[in-house]
Amino acid sequence: MRPLRHICCGFLLLTVCAWAQTSYRRLVLKDGSYQIVTKYKVVHDRVRYISAERGGDWEELPANLVDWPATEKWAKDHAADVSASAPAEPPSSEEAAAIDKEEQAERADLAALTPQVAPGLRLPDSDGVWVMDTFQGGPELVELLQNSGDVNENRTHNVLRAAINPFGGTRQLIQIEGPRSKVQFHVSEPVVYVSIDPDHADGDLPEAEPSAHVVDTQGAGSVKDKNAHSSPSSRYAIVRVQTKRQTRVIAAMNVSMLGQVSESENIVATQAEVLPGRHWMKLTPKEPLSFGEYALMEILSPKEMNLSVWDFGVDPRAPESKNAITPIKGSY
Repeated sequence: MRPLRHICCGFLLLTVCAWAQTSYRRLVLKDGSYQIVTKYKVVHDRVRYISAERGGDWEELPANLVDWPATEKWAKDHAADVSASAPAEPPSSEEAAAIDKEEQAERADLAALTPQVAPGLRLPDSDGVWVMDTFQGGPELVELLQNSGDVNENRTHNVLRAAINPFGGTRQLIQIEGPRSKVQFHVSEPVVYVSIDPDHADGDLPEAEPSAHVVDTQGAGSVKDKNAHSSPSSRYAIVRVQTKRQTRVIAAMNVSMLGQVSESENIVATQAEVLPGRHWMKLTPKEPLSFGEYALMEILSPKEMNLSVWDFGVDPRAPESKNAITPIKGSY
């Protein structure tokens, strides 16, 4: 799992922050741009600065537009440079472009880790599956946890391989505890974002280790991949689950149609798009989802599927999802 970057902005509430007295500093903004400054200070929710290129009077911008971790990283990486005496003239635009080329690429990669999916709303820098929902007219990101039983405590992305075969009848292959998912979306076309490993090849997922856990699936045959990653080559489908008293089930008949993602009232194919930077895959259902209970299923190959699913429901009347990420006000 990629480490979470904790952004500490409590100091923005201070009345006056200490001066930054370096020769040249860089205020990196959340949109990837920056301001070259000779000094700056934070006053309440504003940042006041003197531009190294324009000079003259103080200028200011909202403090929440500044990417403080990136600003601090630049200052740390260039500590030796800024401790030296300042040049007689500010750097030319050509010199600045040459110096910043590599840094711009780094910033672009950092931005790709947390792409903006709505004004003021970015995906978190962590592995997992997140869904764009709308509650009372406002966009929200809600995390989907994988239903893997007691196979593994990690609930972001486990792989429990099983063959896709028409087992016949309505024999139940996958069973989910509880008659209703804890996660309920309020829109009929929720957009799903799945984290992927940009360094992983587009081929199959890693082979399961010889000691991988073997699970009895009534003849399906499956093994669990340890430390498996989401693959850019994986496909996903949304399957309507059947509610039976205190459980939800996915019948083998539905699973048998996943290989070709056969169209049916119980299966909705998704349109996949790998976002720039190859850190996230965006999944959009090809048709609206009606009221009810569903599971997001990963198709590893035309003959193999992942039995560990991400369950959710669609109910416009449901209360707001717990721990939802909402837009940052004033950041757009």
